[in-house]
Amino acid sequence: MPENSPKAITGYCEPWSLRAGEEITLFSSSHSPGPAKLSLVRIDRGDPTSYGPGFSEEEITSDLPPSVELADQPLRPGSYATVGLQGLRATEQVELSFSLLATRPHEPQTLAWLETSKGHVAIVLDSGLICADVQGKLTPLRSQPLANRRWYELNLSVDIVTGKCTATVDTKPSASPARDLLESSCEPVVFDVPAGNRDFVSLTFGGMPNGGFFDGRIGHPKLGADDTTLTWDLSKEMASTRMVETSGDDRHGKLHQLPARGVTGPTWDNSHQRWTDEPSQWNAVHFHKDDLYDAAWAPTAVLTLPSDLPSGIYAFRVTSEQGDGSVQEDKVPFFVRPAVGAPTADVALLMSSATYIAYANHRMLFEGGDFIPKKNKLRPEHEYVKNHPEVGRSMYEKHSDGSGVMFSSRRRPVLHLRPGADGWNFTPDTDINAFLGHVGVGHDIMGDEDLHQDGFAALAPYRVIVTGSHPEYWSTAMLDALEEWQRSGGRLIYLGGNGFYWRVAFSDDWPGAMELRRAEDGVRNWQTEKGENYHAFTGEYGGMWRRNGRAPNELVGVGFAAQGFGKAVHYDVNQASRTSRAAWIWDGVIDEEGRIGTSGLGGGAAGQELDRYDTRLGSPEHAVVLASATNFGPDMIRTKEEFGGSVDYPTPDPYVRADIVFFETPAGGAVFSVGSISWFGALARNGFDNDIANMTANVVRRFADPEPFVYGTNT
Repeated sequence: MPENSPKAITGYCEPWSLRAGEEITLFSSSHSPGPAKLSLVRIDRGDPTSYGPGFSEEEITSDLPPSVELADQPLRPGSYATVGLQGLRATEQVELSFSLLATRPHEPQTLAWLETSKGHVAIVLDSGLICADVQGKLTPLRSQPLANRRWYELNLSVDIVTGKCTATVDTKPSASPARDLLESSCEPVVFDVPAGNRDFVSLTFGGMPNGGFFDGRIGHPKLGADDTTLTWDLSKEMASTRMVETSGDDRHGKLHQLPARGVTGPTWDNSHQRWTDEPSQWNAVHFHKDDLYDAAWAPTAVLTLPSDLPSGIYAFRVTSEQGDGSVQEDKVPFFVRPAVGAPTADVALLMSSATYIAYANHRMLFEGGDFIPKKNKLRPEHEYVKNHPEVGRSMYEKHSDGSGVMFSSRRRPVLHLRPGADGWNFTPDTDINAFLGHVGVGHDIMGDEDLHQDGFAALAPYRVIVTGSHPEYWSTAMLDALEEWQRSGGRLIYLGGNGFYWRVAFSDDWPGAMELRRAEDGVRNWQTEKGENYHAFTGEYGGMWRRNGRAPNELVGVGFAAQGFGKAVHYDVNQASRTSRAAWIWDGVIDEEGRIGTSGLGGGAAGQELDRYDTRLGSPEHAVVLASATNFGPDMIRTKEEFGGSVDYPTPDPYVRADIVFFETPAGGAVFSVGSISWFGALARNGFDNDIANMTANVVRRFADPEPFVYGTNT
């Protein structure tokens, strides 16, 4: 596309991963509506950058329509909750009450909207004042503006016969006597509303479906109509889309666009940290005006995959000629597993789709991060995210109200899941796919969500699992399955760094969404609020797997050690390993004066994020350390969790190290780990004819060989 032609076409598909013979739906949109060509392609090499193996795709015959008509389908972020009230009637009195905490109190927004046969009554914020909106007329309910991030209790009572409405907005003492000094007592406010019987239509919390969304928390909502009182308990069914109504009337509410649950409410007193111990203290929902779970676009095309379609990385290719003569193209990738009952390969590449969800539409390249500087020149996909913030945020940002993004979804355009769009995650993983194709042992593809859903059964058909470059985010079910598979003789090739680091959670009620709590420690752009370290989806404690007693060292021999994005460097060979029981890994690998991986992305095979062998953290003592990288620049520093009480560490820092390790596991299995994200950038040099590629190929071929590994023998 011309340099001055901004990206106009984007889309997403559902699901991201499926089996041959199953159905997938494409959702596309164009800011320049019109006809577009549509085709199915298989991506073998998805890296068009100068350091990658090049780009290669193959068009696949399918039942897709050759052309489609693209519309401009908008994205409407903003979370809210709705309750249908049809059949509810009031002839004497209406009462509405709830707790509220505003995180952007000076922004105009709607907290609640009650629609009846007499029109609407809404609670809104206007210039920091909380007001009642009766058919467009605003009445302040409190003379003092709301304080930021402070809980208030709103009670509104309407006399149906007289039309008199009485409202109070109170606040209780907080943990800060000094802050309480600034809060004055407010008298009840009385104002008029239309008199007469009311038939109720609906109640909305957190904004309105057409806009005016609230940044903040709602707790303990109640609605009374004569002798009927509806009470919604926001601490029940935390993983679901429902606001559970507890009076027995069964007028349950529905949550939209995935607001945050498992957050502290107005009664939280810090006596409990886990919401499952005293759920009533977490009776609240945090709404955000930039939440986006489901784009909910109209489908562009539906495709049933051929049952004999080979496993691989595929994409919908959408191409359209624009009014300025340029040709726009978008590729929407997805992953295909073998059909149910079909033969499988011995090797499978596990695409790090949980990591892709965590990074979805990240803004680090143009907003900067704590470890990534801003860039002035961006690829079209990053420019699109910059110019269209409505695509939603990644788990590496904060919401517009400053709270961390704990939920991310793939049911929206994910611009970084495009070949060549990003130097992290998906594009590097296509390099590994290309390498496995070059080795020629045959391999299948699966995604993290497949592993989460199917558990051990997803891994069981395979002798060898190869990871992507950055398998950072893992659910309990995923880790349990991997451990069981390793115990049964599975052979794991970990070709990346900073893997198995954060615990995440999924919910069947929010398919395609993932939850993350950045608790306690670790390299992070934000941290969870007090009392909110436990997942809403599962009730599990969040944070690093290392803090949860399952350090990655225990499964893969190495764990996250250091981070830096300057120059990548070489590994120094442990010469003793050349005569060890792992000597076969060195067959045909020629080093340069004891060095391997001396060129590649950033200058070498070791860089970006590093993993270190450390028996203190559970690395197996019988592992063979094949090579180590230590000669890094000053930007490469140990991870946050490795710092003690001082930052005055020796130079070079012995904890700043990448290690390549091999070790045997039960039932004839084994593990090979490389300890570096940058490994992928060294694989493709010279047409996969280099020391790093040769070494990795030795491992892939031997791991695919059914001959068991036996500890103590030269295997």
